Amino acid sequence: MIEPLRILITGFGPFPGAPVNPTQPLVARLEKLRRPAFAEVERIAHIFPVTYTAVDRELPRLLAQHRPHALLMFGLASRTPFVRIETRARNAVTMLWPDADHTRVRQASIAPGSDSRRFGPHTARLLRAALGTGIDARLSRNAGSYLCNYLSWRGIEAVGRPGGPCVASFVHVPLLARDPASKRMTLEQLVDAGEALLLETVRLARAKLREASNG
Repeated sequence: MIEPLRILITGFGPFPGAPVNPTQPLVARLEKLRRPAFAEVERIAHIFPVTYTAVDRELPRLLAQHRPHALLMFGLASRTPFVRIETRARNAVTMLWPDADHTRVRQASIAPGSDSRRFGPHTARLLRAALGTGIDARLSRNAGSYLCNYLSWRGIEAVGRPGGPCVASFVHVPLLARDPASKRMTLEQLVDAGEALLLETVRLARAKLREASNG
């Protein structure tokens, strides 16, 4: 029996200053989409509490339990009105803002070594997929210095480990419209873009697995 492709799709819960996080309904909708393209794809949905401890505890557990072939991670960028496809994670973490547990980190870097880690050239394909749904989407070189950047770093780390996922991506989404007159993105538009990103992630993961099997 052929092993199904496994995609871990993650979002974040609320955090100080953002009592509603649109990644929660987005991830829930992406997990439940019924499309022929997802017939042989196992989607694992997970919402992280916005704490460093939660990411360090739950991401390794999810990777060990499900052994996903790809990570598609979402986070909220409340001050940005468009979708941002992150191209890298910076080796930086804020010492100014506490996480949702009111914990402040004690050092300004995540790990010794390089200043940043790149997701890879596949981010350009993700951008094209998102733009194809008609939304405003752009590549970004700055995932911030809070939990989104921290999870991005840990996700890229996981790709580099034996048995880890073969591709990882992080996407920042904006706050959503609350009334029909708003010019902000709607949840339905975001889900359409998320579906396109998920489909492209499936293609990317399958291509990576074919490359690996052909040696």
